[in-house]
Amino acid sequence: MPKPEKPALPDLARQFLQLHDRRKILVLPNAWDVASARIFEDAGFPAIATTSGGIANALGYPDGQHISRDEMLAVVHRVAEAVAVPVTADVEAGYGLTSEAVADTAREVISAGAVGMNLEDGIPGRPDRLFDVSQQKEKIRAVVEACEAMRVPFVLNARTDIFLHSIGPAEKRLAHGLERLNAYREAGAQCLFAPGVIDEQIVAELVRGLQGPLNILASAGSLTIPTLERLGVARVSLGSGPMRATLGLLARIARQLREEGSFALMTQDTISYVDANRLFNK
Repeated sequence: MPKPEKPALPDLARQFLQLHDRRKILVLPNAWDVASARIFEDAGFPAIATTSGGIANALGYPDGQHISRDEMLAVVHRVAEAVAVPVTADVEAGYGLTSEAVADTAREVISAGAVGMNLEDGIPGRPDRLFDVSQQKEKIRAVVEACEAMRVPFVLNARTDIFLHSIGPAEKRLAHGLERLNAYREAGAQCLFAPGVIDEQIVAELVRGLQGPLNILASAGSLTIPTLERLGVARVSLGSGPMRATLGLLARIARQLREEGSFALMTQDTISYVDANRLFNK
């Protein structure tokens, strides 16, 4: 039986936006290439994100906006073409310092076939510094206007790095995070991203204090998905975690081959040659 026709981009965007209605938590896996995206789609996830760190590492760059926008979006385009579910792109801090440059990135994201993007407020290369709130709000407004002009109900996921990089006194981070994320919501962001938060009380306070859906990043020590759903979290992303886990497995395979001469890890729990090819049948 042939696959159903892929919806038009505006329809995919509306479909993705509806997944943030908080009736059920959106578990959003992050792909770094077509193969990982197809694995996630085949597992039944209703949407897929890309991972900036995973794509950068796969192409030979460290994370942190060292890769060019064109190289990043070339992978986003391949991923979006390969799957029928909505795709949202991690484009770091937007690949530009001005509002117009970030709006151009949003236009390119849509042209690549994605219906959403992350936008960080951390200054590239300065993990201890954040962009000014007013400057970040201008970027968000510019993205919203650009996407409205393209008639795509784009999902902008505005991120603050306060918790991820432990910026400022610990006792003030929650209030500072709420202030920033609510400002981004006021500027037009559809989702609010607070990576680095794993404490249940802080997650609950964020849910209560934010004026929009909260996105949490899964990491070591994270709360479980049922707990996050109970607390009212709208979306949980996996970030570069799956890619780094895959690299960890590859490192173990390499050590075992080198030190023991064994193929056990390489042949354990692998998918078959036939099933691998099946993922890419048109």
